Amino acid sequence: MAIYKRILLKLSGESLMGGKQYGIDEIRLQEYAAQIKEAAEIGVQIGIVIGGGNIFRGLSGAGKGFDRVRGDQMGMLATVINSLALSSALINEGVKAKVLTAIRMEPIGEFYNKWRAIELLESGHVVILSCGTGNPYFTTDSGSALRGIEIEADVMLKGTRVDGVYTADPEKDPTARKFTEISYDEIYKRGLKVMDLTATTLCRENHLPIVVFDMDTPGNLKKVLAGEPIGTLVR
Repeated sequence: MAIYKRILLKLSGESLMGGKQYGIDEIRLQEYAAQIKEAAEIGVQIGIVIGGGNIFRGLSGAGKGFDRVRGDQMGMLATVINSLALSSALINEGVKAKVLTAIRMEPIGEFYNKWRAIELLESGHVVILSCGTGNPYFTTDSGSALRGIEIEADVMLKGTRVDGVYTADPEKDPTARKFTEISYDEIYKRGLKVMDLTATTLCRENHLPIVVFDMDTPGNLKKVLAGEPIGTLVR
């Protein structure tokens, strides 16, 4: 049994690279689709926001001479590529999936609005919400916080390659300690990079809890949905 009825799952674009240096690793994509299928089969309504950093990041592009607005728009298009890939993998698994875009680009995806997204969720579709907020200067973390609030999700599940929130970067500091639970205020005080400040503030002000967990280990999504304490709860 799942402890959440409706979730917003935030996936990292970089994680889709798997063992590659760029683009989409087909094995990782299939692993994600299989985990999402497991969640859908136990009746969880699933909205997904996926980043585009495996293809293009607007902020890094700006540092290389791109206009920031154009760079962010390129990043939005990268999220659409990832969203289409994930929807295709889900459909191959027998899961109903629909891509909604924050910028009009029919027939690639249907234009997003809250009520359409909820209608699809309640009809058993996995809904993939692409293009972030549709605006420059906002990350896909902010997009996932906004969409999670809009679709009235019970929780945001932030799937990363790290198994929770630590006192420091565990990939750089072997003495870093993992939190089982932490408050939004503690994240502010410690300057922890769970999500960007805009996203964290949106979640805090709208009482949307976050669970940070390792999505790259098959089976972990189902464990989080069952309430197993394998990640870090932020509330």
